[in-house]
Amino acid sequence: MAKVEEKGSADGRDDYTEDGSVDLKGRPVLRSNTGRWKACSFIVGYEVFERMAYYGIASNLVLYLTNKLHEGTVKSSNNVNNWVGTVWMTPILGAYIADAHLGRYRTFIIASAIYLTGMSLLTLAVSLPALRPPSCGHRIKEENCNKRASALQEGIFYCALYIIAVGTGGTKPNISTMGADQFDDFEPKERVQKLSFFNWWMFSIFFGTLFSNTFLIYIQDNVGWSLGYGLPTVGLLVSVLVFLVGTPFYRHKLPMGSPFTTIFQVLVAAVRKWNVAVPSDPKELHELSLEEYSKSRKFRIDYTPSLRFLDKAAVKTGSNSPWMLCPVTQIEETKQMAKMIPILMATFIPSMFLANVGTLFVKQGTTLDRSMGPHFKIPPACLTAFVTIFMLISIAIYDRFFVPAVRRYTKNPRGITLLQRMGIGLVLHIIIMIIACFAERKRLSVAKEHHRFGGNDTLPLSIFILLPQFALMGVADSFVEVAKLEFFYDQAPDGMKSLGTSYFTSSIGIGHFLGSFVLTTVSDMTKRHGHRGWILDNLNISHLDYYYAFLAALGFLNFLFFLVVAHLFVYNPDVTESERDLRESMETPSKGEALKTGS
Repeated sequence: MAKVEEKGSADGRDDYTEDGSVDLKGRPVLRSNTGRWKACSFIVGYEVFERMAYYGIASNLVLYLTNKLHEGTVKSSNNVNNWVGTVWMTPILGAYIADAHLGRYRTFIIASAIYLTGMSLLTLAVSLPALRPPSCGHRIKEENCNKRASALQEGIFYCALYIIAVGTGGTKPNISTMGADQFDDFEPKERVQKLSFFNWWMFSIFFGTLFSNTFLIYIQDNVGWSLGYGLPTVGLLVSVLVFLVGTPFYRHKLPMGSPFTTIFQVLVAAVRKWNVAVPSDPKELHELSLEEYSKSRKFRIDYTPSLRFLDKAAVKTGSNSPWMLCPVTQIEETKQMAKMIPILMATFIPSMFLANVGTLFVKQGTTLDRSMGPHFKIPPACLTAFVTIFMLISIAIYDRFFVPAVRRYTKNPRGITLLQRMGIGLVLHIIIMIIACFAERKRLSVAKEHHRFGGNDTLPLSIFILLPQFALMGVADSFVEVAKLEFFYDQAPDGMKSLGTSYFTSSIGIGHFLGSFVLTTVSDMTKRHGHRGWILDNLNISHLDYYYAFLAALGFLNFLFFLVVAHLFVYNPDVTESERDLRESMETPSKGEALKTGS
C-alpha cells in the first residue's frame, strides 16, 4: 500500500481533528494524543472479551433449554431465536438514546452495568439450588429425567436473559460506531486506516467467539453450567475494565438530537404539503447557511434528485415550524436512511440462515457420533467454532491479499464495492443450505440403514459430516456481515451513525424472529392432513433435508431481489467523493516516489 502523508504542521498547532471530534467535556481534541489504533486497541480488546461472554451464553443455549428445561426441538429453537432477535433489535433504542441524549460513551457505560447485572443473575439462576432446575442424579440421563423446573425458576432464567438483551441494546450500536469515530475522515492517513477497521473489528469479535465456542462449551457440557456461565460473567467484567482504561484516548461525537425526530419532521412536512409543487431549481428550497451549520458542528449535505417527494418538506409556504419546513440537509439525511431500507430487507433471509447455526445445526450434532479418539467426545455446539475459525482466516486473507490484488484493477480502495462483497456472501448462503440438505439426507439414510429411529439414538456417522456447512458459514459471514456493518455505517449521515449501525443489528434481530416464524409455520403446515411433519422433537424421523431445500429456494429468490435493489442503489455523493480523494491520495505519493527514482 502506498504511504499517505499525514496532515498537520510541524509545531503541532494545527493538529486538531477536523471532523468535529471532542473530548468528554466537549473540547476539541488533538489528533496526536487521541483516537486512531491507539484508542481502538482498547475498544477492540473490549469486544474480544465481550463476545466471549455473549457467545458463552448464546452458543450452547439451545442445549440448556433442551436438557435442563426439557423443551422440544421447535420450542427450544424458537426461544433461542426470539431471545437472540431481541438482543439484536434493542440496539435501535440504544442508538436513539446515544444520538439524541447521552452520547455513545455514557450510553455504553450505563448499558454495560445493565448487561453485567443480567449476566450475574443468569449465573445465579444456574448455580443456586433454589433457582436452578432439579436434577434426577447422575444415574439417570437428563433426557429421561421427569423432574421439571418450577415457573419461578424458568421465570428468573428468562428474566436474566432479557436483562442481558436490554444491556446489549446500549452496547452493540455504540461500541463499533465509537471505534470508527476514532479515525478522522478529513485526514488521508486515518481514512486509509479506517478502511481496515471493520475487517479487524469482526476479526476481534470472532477471536472472542472462538474461545467461547471451544473452551466454554466444553466446560458447560463436561464440568457444569455454574462455571460455564460464571466465566463469561467474569469475562464481561474484564471487558468493561479494558474499555474504561482507554477513556483518556477516546474521541467523541456530540449528540445531534433525535434521529427519529429529524426523520419524522421531514415525513410529516412532506405529507402535509403533498399537493405543493417542488420548484425545478433546488436553490429555491429552504436551506440553512454554512455559518449556522458550523456553529452546530454539523456538515451541510448537497441536494440530490432521489426520492423527490420528500423535497416538498423544503418548499417555502410561509410557516417556519420544523414540522412544516425542513432544510435540504435534514431532508438529505432522511433520504440517506430511507434508501438503505431495501438493502436492509435483503439481509433478513441471510440472517435467518445464520440463526440455524446455533439451533438446528447443533441439534443435528447431538444425534451423531461425537467421538474423537477413545476418551474424548466433542460437544455438539463446539462445531460453531469452525464458523469462527474460517471467518478469521477469510477476513485475514481478504484484507491482506484479496483487497490489494483486486484494487490494482478496480481502482477502488476497498477492492470491490460493499454491495458486491455482500452479494458474494448471499450466494455462499444459498450453497450452504444446499450442502446442509445433502448432509441431512445422508444422516437420515444412515438412520434408516441401521434402524436407529429413537429420539435418543446415536447414529454411526461422524459429526464432522456437518463440518462443511459450519465452515462455509464462516466464509459467508466474512463477506456478508462485515459488508453489512461497514455499509450501514458509511451510508448513514454523520448525526445518525448509531442509527445506521442499528440497521446492521436489526437485520440480524429480524432475521432471527423471521427464522422463528418460518420454523413454526413450516412445522405446523407439514403436520396437516395426518402427515408426520418435517420438524419433530425426534430428528431421526424428521425431514430437515426438505426444510433446508426450502430455505435454499428462499435464499435464491432473495438473491434476485438483492440484485435489483443493489443495481438501483446510488451511493452517497460525499462517500463516493471521499473514496475518490482517498484513491488519489494513495496514488500521488507512489507517482512522486517513481519520479524520484527515475531522476
